Amino acid sequence: MPYSGMCMYICIYVCFLPTSFQELLDEEEEEEGKPSPLVMVPLADLLNHVANHNANLEFSPEHLQMVATRTIPKGQEVFNTYGKLSNWQLLHMYGFAEPYPGNTNDAADIPMLTLLQAALEGAKTEEERKLTLEQWAYLCGLEMVGEEGAFVIGWEDVLTEEELYVSLKVGEWPRRIFWHGTQCGAGASRLTKAALPALAPPWKRLLSNAALLTLEAYGSDLKAEEEVLQQAQAYAQLSPRERHALQVRYGKKKILHQLLQLLSG
Repeated sequence: MPYSGMCMYICIYVCFLPTSFQELLDEEEEEEGKPSPLVMVPLADLLNHVANHNANLEFSPEHLQMVATRTIPKGQEVFNTYGKLSNWQLLHMYGFAEPYPGNTNDAADIPMLTLLQAALEGAKTEEERKLTLEQWAYLCGLEMVGEEGAFVIGWEDVLTEEELYVSLKVGEWPRRIFWHGTQCGAGASRLTKAALPALAPPWKRLLSNAALLTLEAYGSDLKAEEEVLQQAQAYAQLSPRERHALQVRYGKKKILHQLLQLLSG
């Protein structure tokens, strides 16, 4: 059946969007809030993406040029970057995912409701459960959390550190302690890979439980997926869609396991 009407429009849009670029606006246009139009750039849209790219596409009002970021040996592919995108974002926007461990921009999500679930499961009395729900409502009022939101954990730091920091801080009003022996205060919200092991035990326990609940929701463990990735024949039998989905899941699980390791220190 030939495509027509809205179906044809959607198909064209889906094909066009991943290979298009946004035209730069001048200051006056930006101030007026005008949308940045999409344009096609022949040849530039042929360049593939990797996180460890060797070239950048640079824009100016006069021209667009590809500039090498390091020496590229003869015969080596020139790789552009589509931005600091996790594997699920690459799959959603461009239809592919980088094989582990290539994507250094990969990230994992802990649903905000999962942190609430972990907090409620850790409550020892009905009074504590009630207080936890009151704290959640307060955070919703601050627009720090929401039913559809997630805390985003990268390889090196927490990408939604303000939301997670405030949630942890509000989540235990009676203690008011975040770092060992240190009052919570401004400038203490840097949730980096190096800082996570320094969290006070209650915070590490809450985050660990939330990470474990997130891992349980996948329905498959890390070891089983590692075996598929390590067996070339089994991996080759997967369809391209299944391979991309596996890379997305595996990357997320590895980040969550790294988080658990950091919090156990």
